[in-house]
Amino acid sequence: MPSALGFLIRLKDFLIMYSFPENQPKIVIAGGNGFLGQHLVAHFQELGYRVVVMGRSVTGQRNQVQWDAHSMGPWAAELEGAAALINMAGRSVDCRYTKANRQEILASRVDSTRVLGEAVATCTNPPRVWLNASTATIYAHSDGWQRANTETNGKIGTGFSVDVAKAWEAAFWARETPNTRRVALRTSIVLAPGGGAFPVVTKLAKRGLCTPQGNGYQWISWLHIKDFCRAVEFLINETEQVGTFNICAPTPLTNRDFNALLTRELRPLLRIPQPVWLLELGAFVLRTETELILKSRKVVPQRLLDLGFRFRYPTCERAVADLLH
Repeated sequence: MPSALGFLIRLKDFLIMYSFPENQPKIVIAGGNGFLGQHLVAHFQELGYRVVVMGRSVTGQRNQVQWDAHSMGPWAAELEGAAALINMAGRSVDCRYTKANRQEILASRVDSTRVLGEAVATCTNPPRVWLNASTATIYAHSDGWQRANTETNGKIGTGFSVDVAKAWEAAFWARETPNTRRVALRTSIVLAPGGGAFPVVTKLAKRGLCTPQGNGYQWISWLHIKDFCRAVEFLINETEQVGTFNICAPTPLTNRDFNALLTRELRPLLRIPQPVWLLELGAFVLRTETELILKSRKVVPQRLLDLGFRFRYPTCERAVADLLH
């Protein structure tokens, strides 16, 4: 009987949501035109939310709002009454770390976070929760078989990328938001079809570049795109926790094991060695940095696991099989 009652309640909520669009819960996604943002938009629209996308450019579609990710403007009114604010804004790090690019990478993250904090603080009815992107790259390079970084025992690293991550999170926590719960998303490499790193990696692997990069003992923390969206949904609706969360699968693997997995799945005719000098040359030609594949990231989502979040793709084997087939 209780299950039948629960079903009727959910059915009533569903009918109300779709009969009266103004009653739909609203989620605002800053940077919603980017790789991860687009997946979040589709995920929450499918759940019945009214999703407002804030981007530097708009296409004229419904519920799109333009902002410069730097200064206050009319866009701030969209935060009023939102069930959640999700900030995914930030320039891609897939580039050469020139002085100009470094400044843009840092400013795009810090400025957008700062101005959102200002907007939330001025709201009469602020968002109930604010989730802000961060990165698992904040942790130090993981050598050998040392234990994985959790939210409580993780060792913070050094270098440009870590400095960006620390400044990003500092901007997020800088302003008090007493009526808005805040969560920082230290996200790992997200695997998805049609975007991000995975299509590029598989294309290269088919051509024989599915051997260990460098010595291959660097760790890869990863996450299937569906579990990324589900984790964000979980943190909005299934908990009242605040603070930092590692957003990654519970089973990091080494670069050697990841490439061996691609080899089994794709069966390339050739297998071309990838020493560091060749990677440096390739990165120069492709206008990117070897840090993206040589830094060792061994991270686990301890807080998500403790809260009972269940991954649909807990192993990389399952995730890669799903994405390829």
